[in-house]
Amino acid sequence: MADPSSYRPRPGEIPDSPGVYRFRDEHRRVIYVGKAKSLRQRLANYFQDLAGLHPRTRSMVTTAASVEWTVVSTEVEALQLEYSWIKEYDPRFNVKYRDDKSYPYLAVTMNEEFPRVQVMRGHKKKGVRYFGPYAHAWAIRDTVDLLLRVFPVRTCSAGVFKNAARTGRPCLLGYIGKCSAPCVGRITPEDHRELAEEFCDFMAGRTGTYLRRLERRMTQAAEEMEYERAARLRDDIGALKKAMEKSAVVLADATDADLIAVAEDELEAAVQIFHVRGGRVRGQRGWVTDKVEEVTTGALVEHALQQLYGEESGDAVPREVLVPALPEPVEPVQEWLAGRRGANVSLRVPQRGDKKALMETVQRNAQQSLALHKTKRASDLTTRSRALEEIAEALDLDSAPLRIECYDISHLQGDDVVASMVVFEDGLQRKSEYRRFQIKGFAGQDDVRSMHEVISRRFRRYLAEKERTGEWADGEETGADGGTARTADGAVPAGEGAGPAGEGAAPAGGGTVPLTATEVIDGALKDEEGRPRKFAYPPQLVVVDGGQPQVAAARRALDELGIDDIAVCGLAKRLEEVWVPGEDDPVVLPRTSEGLYLLQRVRDEAHRFAITYQRTKRAKRFRAGPLDDVPRLGDTRKQALIKHFGSVKRLRSATIEQIQEVPGIGRKTAETIAAALAGAVPAGPAVNTATGEIIEDEEPGTTAGSAGESATAGLPDERRGQET
Repeated sequence: MADPSSYRPRPGEIPDSPGVYRFRDEHRRVIYVGKAKSLRQRLANYFQDLAGLHPRTRSMVTTAASVEWTVVSTEVEALQLEYSWIKEYDPRFNVKYRDDKSYPYLAVTMNEEFPRVQVMRGHKKKGVRYFGPYAHAWAIRDTVDLLLRVFPVRTCSAGVFKNAARTGRPCLLGYIGKCSAPCVGRITPEDHRELAEEFCDFMAGRTGTYLRRLERRMTQAAEEMEYERAARLRDDIGALKKAMEKSAVVLADATDADLIAVAEDELEAAVQIFHVRGGRVRGQRGWVTDKVEEVTTGALVEHALQQLYGEESGDAVPREVLVPALPEPVEPVQEWLAGRRGANVSLRVPQRGDKKALMETVQRNAQQSLALHKTKRASDLTTRSRALEEIAEALDLDSAPLRIECYDISHLQGDDVVASMVVFEDGLQRKSEYRRFQIKGFAGQDDVRSMHEVISRRFRRYLAEKERTGEWADGEETGADGGTARTADGAVPAGEGAGPAGEGAAPAGGGTVPLTATEVIDGALKDEEGRPRKFAYPPQLVVVDGGQPQVAAARRALDELGIDDIAVCGLAKRLEEVWVPGEDDPVVLPRTSEGLYLLQRVRDEAHRFAITYQRTKRAKRFRAGPLDDVPRLGDTRKQALIKHFGSVKRLRSATIEQIQEVPGIGRKTAETIAAALAGAVPAGPAVNTATGEIIEDEEPGTTAGSAGESATAGLPDERRGQET
């Protein structure tokens, strides 16, 4: 590992002008290429204290052994030179989108005497017109089959063409009218090239003019009573319209544009591009890249633009490019695009209308692409096994952690403090075993104390289960408070935040679903009544979302319970560092490590589950009303009461006999409701914000579909919906 100070340029050596710089390793290989408006200011950022650098940047500067630069006149030249050097040197620390050479294109070889229509993959060739890319080659062949009726351009290979010319007999397509048969001289080279140009114009989106021309010719043939020719033209028009239907109109103003969307996380990013020509989506492609450097969304967009248009020119660069975020600065990129096209190019973020709606569709495709990439990567058995082995090796475990539990704390400015527990077995989610906790030991915001409480409660329950079923050996002792009730130290009881099915909520009866296939078969982890035991299955590894303090709190909780056979680690989100108890320095897993990727998935899932529960609790608190204090009054009867009376205010003024008129409400329940409402403090009057008028008929937040009065009335804006 090199010390950056050993190759740092002396003061005054670096020019204060635009340029491109290269970092090289000890073997003189280029490992990073970057551009800068001011080389002096940019390079100075790399030679500051290593502790202040992003981990990926720190890895790059300690791998490098030298730095060199080239001065250019403008930022546009810097952009062009950066792209050229990235293509030439393929530096390991630059963002590199995985190649899309597998995407098929519809290509017309205009560089041949008799242009040929075919499916092409790989690098683009000079003199060939490309359309696409398409998702599947069969989609290209279907389109070409429809268009050959109207544009009978050559589609055969060079060998077939020469053989037909030698024998004087065309191929089958020539006999059925789907090829103009230039091989046997049925059409001149000039006329065949004109036919290929018309094919290209139609594929480029200039369809209206050609359709109108065919319709005029059809009408003229019918007027001249050449009905067979008119019928052929009618069928040609139908074939063209059918081909056009394969790509629906998405922009009504016949726009030519490329839309680029980015979905990203800490380690990877997915890019999706929709090519719109003539208002129709003519092609789609996508890339996935590892984020080997600290980059913003605008920088990812800039790299995508370089890869997309670096070797294009003319009409291949559209008049308009829509992106989710603009590169910084944007002017050199716009000027570079204009130079590639030979005319002005609009690079902007869509704000409203059809283009913004289409951009949202592209964004959804990018998110699905990233999720699919992660799913494929996570579902591979070999990859999961390698990830677990890497975790075991990095944390010095005796065996691979087949069951991993991860915990996260979530709150809103210290209110509604909750925690989540997610479970991964063999590297896969076990949502049926997710659990959620409410922090009860104290009030306020303290993630460390919260983590200690949650770990203590979960494993006290585990020890209690072992003691109750007699699994303790003679002489062993349980942890403190091992036999406390679940409502005191277990997961959230039913009725206190149990989530929907599929979210891992506890079942309504307070039980859990079976943990493993072994339990289902032999009942080893079931109680005497056949119910699955709660928290009876211990993990091999506990992961907490956080750094040293959270890890120390989790380890302390286990030590207090006498549990020393469960490993603990923490994953700090900002730097992706793995912390272990009692160590001053983190364990740094390689960026490409499958073990780090699995830990990240586990941590992110715990964060998602925790924040979902926290939002649910907050929303429930905001919707709370006086009817929530009535014991044994469920949501169905609450809704029936509000529907019958129209508001809580009218229900409060009703007599017991009137309350009994509601179906399902008996006298005892009616008396309880009346007593609860009499003791509740009514909310202030609702105000129509448009007119300033006080609404007397109903109390705020109470409608026919509500369960009670709103708790958000009178709260400041920052307390409604803002999270930390």
